Amino acid sequence: MENVRAISRPALWLMFSILLVALNLRPSMAAVGPLLSAIRGDIALSFSLASLLTMLPVMTMGLAMFFGLGVSQRIGEQRTVVLSLLIIGVATVSRLFLDSAAELIISAVLAGFGIALIQALMPVLIKSRFSDHVSVCMGFYVTSIMGGAAIAASFAPLVMIRTGSWRVGLAIWAALALVALLFWCMQRERMPVQPAQAQRNGSFFGNSRAWLLAIFFGLGTASYTCVLAWLAPYYVEKGWSEQNAGLLLGFLTAMEVLSGLLTPAIANRSRDRRVVLVVLLALIMAGFCGLILSPQHLTLLWPCLLGLGIGGLFPMSLIVSLDHLDNPQRAGGLTAFVQGIGYLIAGLSPLIAGLIRDQLGSFEWAWWSLTGVMALMILMVLRFDPRHYAQHIH
Repeated sequence: MENVRAISRPALWLMFSILLVALNLRPSMAAVGPLLSAIRGDIALSFSLASLLTMLPVMTMGLAMFFGLGVSQRIGEQRTVVLSLLIIGVATVSRLFLDSAAELIISAVLAGFGIALIQALMPVLIKSRFSDHVSVCMGFYVTSIMGGAAIAASFAPLVMIRTGSWRVGLAIWAALALVALLFWCMQRERMPVQPAQAQRNGSFFGNSRAWLLAIFFGLGTASYTCVLAWLAPYYVEKGWSEQNAGLLLGFLTAMEVLSGLLTPAIANRSRDRRVVLVVLLALIMAGFCGLILSPQHLTLLWPCLLGLGIGGLFPMSLIVSLDHLDNPQRAGGLTAFVQGIGYLIAGLSPLIAGLIRDQLGSFEWAWWSLTGVMALMILMVLRFDPRHYAQHIH
């Protein structure tokens, strides 16, 4: 509590506004999985094509990361967030009027672009405005991202049932963008605008440690995007209703929220994050094994393990990247690079899993593949010794 009291009231208002903004960064993707069978009943979609609804926005997020910071430096951080929320809101509400797979995919890509602008900016903003509380604030920020996914996954099927329309179940989340936009504009008057700083970040493309961090983030996020896209359809195929499958995904994302809050706070006790990272990866592996070997027994345990692992891994991957550099702008440039490459890697996972499902008739081989990827990531973690950070990135 002392840490919270040490933050000024305008800064607390800014943090609250950041959390509302972050709620908008996943509903456009998270609402699709639980409604997929209803969407496929209206629009011709193979599993491979349906995977594009998660893959393309994630790929867009990756590509847009590389110029997202440039946009915020040109028009200012406040206007960048306003522009991003408008893009996300328009893309989401447009789903009320969609009649084809192409239109649905275009709306997903547009939302992904808006999401990327915010995600490129926020680590810089948090490291510069909350320099003494970076881990905790990043934990809150990422937790809010996952909270948005939990809300959308849980309630999209209920909205569809109440309204009789999957389009409303997808489009209603534009209301979150409107609320965030109002609060963000209100806090602008309370928070002094920091002068723009000339950037000479240099390129991280030639730095091997930057690539290691990017691949680590990408592989970890691949488990998140794959589960987001296919967990609900996996259980619908097992005989569950869309509503119950959506609630299961909502439970998993609620566990992500819990882990996203607790893990950075626990990890903040030491600059060496390796033990925490290994525990998180082991939880994910156990969750995937349970999903394959015993999906209909202990059905809450496996999503719980996956959620706790994935929910902690996402913020910790960004925190480890931020740990490498003290300067907020340089650290922001590194996290933008890490997320850019990482989301390009992660975006492929729903497509690969969809292709596996189309070819082999089951998602289980996709879960096995991701289990192997987590084992590889444990080996990568061993290289994240904070005593050697300075010699890897200057």
